This record gives sequence, C-alpha cells and structure tokens, in this order.
Amino acid sequence: MRKRYESEVLASVHETALGMMESGVMSKRTMRAFDEMCLTPVEDMSPERIREIRLRENASQAVFARYLNVTTGLVSQWERGEKHPRGASLKLLTLVAKNGLGAVA
Repeated sequence: MRKRYESEVLASVHETALGMMESGVMSKRTMRAFDEMCLTPVEDMSPERIREIRLRENASQAVFARYLNVTTGLVSQWERGEKHPRGASLKLLTLVAKNGLGAVA
C-alpha cells in the first residue's frame, strides 16, 4: 500500500529521511520519529464514526466493504460495535475519513 502523508512537504521530508536511514546516516530510532511526524496518524473509531463515514461517502455496507477489502458482515459488526477495526483496516478507514473513498480506490 502506498504511504499517505499529511502534506507534500512532509512527504519530501520523509522520503529524504528514509534515504538517509537506508544509507546509514540516520538511525532507525530517528526514522521512527519522522514516521510519526509525517505519516497520517491512525485513530481508533467508534461504531457511530464508521457509519458516519460510510454514509458521508454514500456507500452501502457492501460497497464500503469492497473498498476496504473486508466482508459486508465485518462492516456491519463494526457499525454495531461487536468488533473493532484493527491494523490495515483501521489505517484504510482513517484514510477514507480524511480523504474519501477515492483515497483507497
């Protein structure tokens, strides 16, 4: 998956830092600090927030699930609070919340 940045400037900073880390000029610890600063932060989401995002995008649960590469049943469980998105699914939801479904299409 392509990395998503807060801005174009931060994308450039992060890519430069990555090159410095790969060449041994910068430590991995410092690189983690750049990751935290430059990459889109992941946030936990309530069932209400997930439903709000889906409705804002005018998507059915089936369409929303397809974009996120999960099952329709899982989206339904998220919206009812039976399960909570984690890992890649949570990252994708964060991107959709910030940039719309087009960001993960």
